[in-house]
Amino acid sequence: MAAFGAPLIALLVGLLLAGTLELASIASASAQSFTYNPRPPRPPPRPANNDGKMLVQAVEVNYDYNNQRVSAVGNVQMYHNGTSIEADKVTYDQKTKRLHAEGNIRLTDAQGKVTYASFLDLSDDYRDGFVDSLRVDTADDTRMAATRADRSAGNYTVFENGVYTACAPCKDNPKKPPLWQVKGARIIHDQTEKMLYFENAQLEFFGVPMAYLPYFSTPDPTVKRKTGFLMPGFMQSSTFGSALETPFYWAIAPDYDATFTPRFTSRQGVLFQGEFRQRLVNGSYQIRGYGISQMDQGAFAGQPGDRQFRGGVDTKGQFALSDKWVWGWDGVLLTDHFFFSDYRLAQYRDPLGSFLSLPTEALSQLYLTGVGNRSFFDARTIHYLSYSGSQDKVPVIHPVIDYSNVINRPIFGGEVSYKTNFTSLSRSTAAFDPITTLANTNGLCLTASADPLARLPAQCLLRGIPGTYTRLTAEAQWRRSFTDTAGQIWTPFAILRADAIDASISNQPGVSNFLPVGDTQALRVMPTVGLEYRYPFINVQPWGTTTIEPIAQVILRPNESHAGRLPNEDAQSMVFDASNLFAVDKFSGYDRVEGGGRANVGVQATTQFDRGGSINVLFGQSYQLFGLNSFAVSDPTNTGLASGLQNPRSDYVARVNYSPNRTYTFSVRSRTDEATMNINRFEAEGKAAFDRWSVSMMYGNYAAQPELGYLTRREGLLGSASLKVATNWVVSGGARWDLEANKLNQYIIGAGYVDDCFVLAANYVTSYTYSAGTTPPVLSHGFMFQIGLRTIANSSTSASGAGFLQ
Repeated sequence: MAAFGAPLIALLVGLLLAGTLELASIASASAQSFTYNPRPPRPPPRPANNDGKMLVQAVEVNYDYNNQRVSAVGNVQMYHNGTSIEADKVTYDQKTKRLHAEGNIRLTDAQGKVTYASFLDLSDDYRDGFVDSLRVDTADDTRMAATRADRSAGNYTVFENGVYTACAPCKDNPKKPPLWQVKGARIIHDQTEKMLYFENAQLEFFGVPMAYLPYFSTPDPTVKRKTGFLMPGFMQSSTFGSALETPFYWAIAPDYDATFTPRFTSRQGVLFQGEFRQRLVNGSYQIRGYGISQMDQGAFAGQPGDRQFRGGVDTKGQFALSDKWVWGWDGVLLTDHFFFSDYRLAQYRDPLGSFLSLPTEALSQLYLTGVGNRSFFDARTIHYLSYSGSQDKVPVIHPVIDYSNVINRPIFGGEVSYKTNFTSLSRSTAAFDPITTLANTNGLCLTASADPLARLPAQCLLRGIPGTYTRLTAEAQWRRSFTDTAGQIWTPFAILRADAIDASISNQPGVSNFLPVGDTQALRVMPTVGLEYRYPFINVQPWGTTTIEPIAQVILRPNESHAGRLPNEDAQSMVFDASNLFAVDKFSGYDRVEGGGRANVGVQATTQFDRGGSINVLFGQSYQLFGLNSFAVSDPTNTGLASGLQNPRSDYVARVNYSPNRTYTFSVRSRTDEATMNINRFEAEGKAAFDRWSVSMMYGNYAAQPELGYLTRREGLLGSASLKVATNWVVSGGARWDLEANKLNQYIIGAGYVDDCFVLAANYVTSYTYSAGTTPPVLSHGFMFQIGLRTIANSSTSASGAGFLQ
């Protein structure tokens, strides 16, 4: 081990920090050929010293005083501040003030970039020099090679016959060209601007030229944010024609930036889009704006979009108040509610490849959320912007506040928890839901009635009241489990809930058919006591373990007060199955509360096989013991009717889950009429996942529920599959088949290639939208094509449309 003298130390320090490191930092280049020739591994670099000295290790160090040269020869290793350089020989010529390194040069910087070369020559002022047979491997798995790199003026580096890729070399054949690479006759790196300029470049896939670019530029890989144009996008629509988007990114400052994305359309002119983003110490926010002066308003004749200027603004942000509290907002403001959907902007865009429907509304809200070790708080005010044009029927949530907490100590030996909910909302126009063809065609929802509580049976539902509705709910719960000497598990529980309700319902046509209009104040108290009993029996066999567990639950409470006579805004969904058989309150929200005495009974059996796999079976029924059955009382939305709980003896519910191994899973769920044994609800689902392919299929069969608007039995199949046809190639598809209508009403077909450096994907989605009455179904479809080269570009095109099914 030897230490160089001060002049050489200064030169090597400068070389590592200013010269050679510049060459190593370049990760975007191009060339005439590009293969990898892995060299034998060397010993790992020594830890860097912290005293600022450079250490040099070699087989020998020679001092030529006559020629004023110092040479390190044989497995040379130099270390300084986390950077190492290895070579067969390093020579410093004090006369010419140049440093020469040759033979298997390997430079590793503190960030993990590795630069290989066969020869390096650099002046001691670091302004001039060259490197032969350069290759760079960066920490983010990008690679660059060149036959020669020349550095001049301390700022410019010119790579001759360079090549750049973000793909890993082939393990079986390192000399095989990568999936894609960019070659260039000359690549110029401007250190000051941190830009790479490519001359006579071409893009190759598997060594085959696919595109020629006489000139283009890109920021070097050390730049995370750089002002310039982004990849363009193409789309097409019947309303705005063909369109080209050309995004321009502006890196204004380290903590904020902006993107301008004009869309040039063939039919409507230029749609201007802009987005501003800023990150602060405790959070971030963004603002997006849109605007267009339409050239062809007739494309939207008879619609809200039939106007010259259309535009909008949407924004969101979130900030931390502490490690437990955050606040934020989402906001949308549009000239008309069809603007996002007509131009498929921002929040309206559909994630192709899913079976989800397009969004029907945009969300504006202001919120505050806190999370503790055993508590949760959330408060928000919400405004929904309807895309359908029914804005007056959409409520404004003044606030909705939730708080829950579990006390961190036992009380009477049990766990005590409590929760509160405060909801206040208003709506200007009643939201009726016609549930029959007759109601759709002749407006029976608005028919007046002499009886203020009279309803039009099976014609309409009142989904939302006109006026103001406020409710405060508080609930406390105590629960404790005991296990006796026989192994029986006893769990007594007690719940006390109180609701204070204030409603001011406007006297609009038809509303009095469902609820009393005017001001209504109500106090609803629901005390509940109950006991849950479980007695597991365990049987152990050589092939596995089986547990059979009878379960019984008895709940005692008074009748639901004001049942069916109060608004129902948040408890409109009601599906009774094995998942909520033992729920104390089976309503989904707060506006309805289950009352009366009830018993829930069932038996659960689970077998765990020793060689893997398991099967779980649950079967049970619910009984109304006494009092008013809340599920037999119709409310403005008929929640609970035709649910299987409306009779004193409920439908039978059952569930079977079977997994023979990690490959297959099967599930069957059913609800059977207690009196007739007819199947009211049946679902069967199977999944299989192998190394190269996976498939899933679900069959559903649901009885008619006229009270909820389902006038006929529904039956269908939903299937999906994916196949890995090659190492990185995947083909997938899915379809939904309406067996009652004998129609394929939704399907998706997609194919794609994905690896660590390249993405190629295409998806096609189509579906039918049905409505009551004689209106024909509407065919909607969408197509998206996407291509991405890691670190260089990502581009996509999409098209969508709708037309009446002939």
